[in-house]
Amino acid sequence: MPVFSVLVALPAHSRLPALLSYTHPAPLALGSLVRVPLGRREVLGLVWGQAKAADTAHTTADGLDVGKLKAISTVLDGIAPLPASWRELVAFAARYYQRSLGEVALAALPPQLKDWSAEQLARKLKKLAKLENPENSIKNESCSGSVSALNTQKQPEKTLNPAQTAALQAITAAQSQTDSKPLLLFGRTGSGKTEVYMQAAAATLAAAATAQVLVLVPEINLTPQLLGQFRARFAHLGAAAVVSMHSGMTAAERSSAWLAAHSGGARIVLGTRLAVFASLVDLRLIVVDEEHDASYKAQDGARHSARDLAVYRAKLESARLHSVAAGSCTVVLGSATPSLESWQAAQSGRYQLQELPERIGAGQLTPVRLVDMRLQPKGTVISSYLLAALQERIARGEQALLLLNRRGYAPVLSCGECGWKSACNHCSAFQVFHKIDRSLRCHHCGDAQATPRACPECGNLDIAPLGRGTEKLEEEISALLAGVQRPDGQPARVLRMDADSVKGKDGLSQHLEQLHSGAVDVLVGTQMVAKGHDFRRITLVAAINPDGGLFAADFRAPERSAALLMQAAGRAGRDADLSGKAQMLVQTFNPEHPLFTWLMRHDWAGFASSQLQERHMAAMPPFSFQALLRAEARTQEAAQAFLQAACDLGQALVAEGGVMLYAPVPMAMQRVANTERAQLLVEAENRAALQKFLTRWRSQFVSIRSPGLLRWALDVDPAAV
Repeated sequence: MPVFSVLVALPAHSRLPALLSYTHPAPLALGSLVRVPLGRREVLGLVWGQAKAADTAHTTADGLDVGKLKAISTVLDGIAPLPASWRELVAFAARYYQRSLGEVALAALPPQLKDWSAEQLARKLKKLAKLENPENSIKNESCSGSVSALNTQKQPEKTLNPAQTAALQAITAAQSQTDSKPLLLFGRTGSGKTEVYMQAAAATLAAAATAQVLVLVPEINLTPQLLGQFRARFAHLGAAAVVSMHSGMTAAERSSAWLAAHSGGARIVLGTRLAVFASLVDLRLIVVDEEHDASYKAQDGARHSARDLAVYRAKLESARLHSVAAGSCTVVLGSATPSLESWQAAQSGRYQLQELPERIGAGQLTPVRLVDMRLQPKGTVISSYLLAALQERIARGEQALLLLNRRGYAPVLSCGECGWKSACNHCSAFQVFHKIDRSLRCHHCGDAQATPRACPECGNLDIAPLGRGTEKLEEEISALLAGVQRPDGQPARVLRMDADSVKGKDGLSQHLEQLHSGAVDVLVGTQMVAKGHDFRRITLVAAINPDGGLFAADFRAPERSAALLMQAAGRAGRDADLSGKAQMLVQTFNPEHPLFTWLMRHDWAGFASSQLQERHMAAMPPFSFQALLRAEARTQEAAQAFLQAACDLGQALVAEGGVMLYAPVPMAMQRVANTERAQLLVEAENRAALQKFLTRWRSQFVSIRSPGLLRWALDVDPAAV
């Protein structure tokens, strides 16, 4: 009876082995999906290996007693085995991010595979096969009357300018080489990076009938716009040719998209960081749009970086293509504000740098003006200069964007008599006041309650909000523009766009439709509107209070603030005919801050070089490598006791040098949902030394006994320290 090693979803610190052994009477290919018994449950599993030949009828060469092993319950025969390159990607991610194989592999698969019966799976695959036939899909769509928008004729490609042409040629050249480097596409906002992506995808698909393309975006709210563009351009390939993958999809939608990609029917997969683990049979091009964005780094589970895994996956897929003399898989990292890690890699020659220095149509860069709020009357929120600029845009029928990276009405509710503040009972944070539903909500644990009519401690009726969020800004702007009219004589309209207002499956698309149709004059939003969107009528962008990110403790804060502001500036003047009227206003109490000098020049290269010099002097990433050991417990003492014990174990392993452990400290957000949190920083001079240390160190954690400890996790290459 053959014995197979099967991966199941077990955490890294589980006392069970990473691979469990099961029997099955017939041969099974590696990568086959199965269901296996685990305790009293039946779980989804993945065949990872086969036991060595049996020495006897009942014992394998590895010493397993076949008679005592459980049998595989079901083999999902309708689904082809997962390819070797995908399994290698999972193995690398588990090894590098210090997680278990099963934890990484099974998290990347649709949960519905665990529940489908053989009949349900067969029906799903039959339906998918019909969609994957372009003629059938077009017929079905037109019969339903829903998508004559599908436009079955291929839309013409736009004419590229010389810089775009050079970028496209660099991508296609890299695909024909055997030793191609990752390509960093450094293009200003509005320089036409998306068109380069689409023409590169078209060339890739035309080169081979089975070729596939993976396009990653950092956030769900950027998916609809890009998905619409790709579906319109590649509509001639059929309804199932372009699919999306992100956490906002239903389980059924996610399963259909995964199956389409895995079967090869989906030629283009577009999604968030989840999609980097999509199973693709012939992947030849990977695009990571807005590659600088911190959202590519997962903050739970395996805590992987989708951008970094995309680079590694391109290497794996290239090795597969080299074996059949079919060129290489190229990864394109695109951004107007590249991450310092990618910029340093390009400067050192590890990445190939390709620039798009001009906007499409010779559009001008948005001039930036600083408004010194110290010269405004005390308590001013909207400067007189900004108000006049808003009125001018509305009168001309143009649009404006106000950026305030804080949602809610006010960050805190306060009593002026006794000093009470709306602190969360479960977190080291304040509950945010939301006026729209008169609630206090914690944005960390989700706890919510009705706003009290009086101070809970002294009974004072005069409790007031402190600070400002997007709700309050929307209210204030609406009041200031109450008498302002649009060119058609209608009153000015203000729309708020943040995580609170954009809810439901169609919430985002409805907001964007209002904006693109011209029904909105002023858009108030958080960082979700500051990047990636193509707003054609916006000619004014204003940063209301950007000072908070200038002096944060995290050494990455300047990089994030500069990227956010430069990306926001790029939302204005994207239409070449309006670019001469575009402007960005930055209301700040610190106009002398050096970051604003780079912003006014639109000089990301200069800013990045300056920041890299500072980091090199301080031996900070990317010139060193870090990991965080985080612990959560019922008390801060228990969390730090575990970390201290781990630190003591680690000190015995760093005698060789090159690795440094810092003392345990509480996390910046110390308590969340009644759970105390602490962390320990590990730093190394090179990546290999850090990985060697982490592997040895983690294996010793099982010996630590810490009463009250709830969980621990290693975060390799943390996005914030």
